[in-house]
Amino acid sequence: MTHRIEPGQTYRACNGSGLRIRVVRRGPGFPAWGWSKTTVETVLPTGEGTRQRAIETTQLHATPTTRDGQPRRTGYALEQQ
Repeated sequence: MTHRIEPGQTYRACNGSGLRIRVVRRGPGFPAWGWSKTTVETVLPTGEGTRQRAIETTQLHATPTTRDGQPRRTGYALEQQ
């Protein structure tokens, strides 16, 4: 399933670490394996953004579960639009 990635969206790490990231800007092109990146920043508990970096758009998921209903173990699940 493909979802629309927009600046300002917040995602939570699926590995259980509690890490949160926020989309700063979308990369060019259609999200496809290997060539579409998005700029994100780490969100501190205070809500402040820090440490900007680029990640593959394939790491950003609309839900914390797979299409089979299993919890995701990698990537980031959409927390807030």
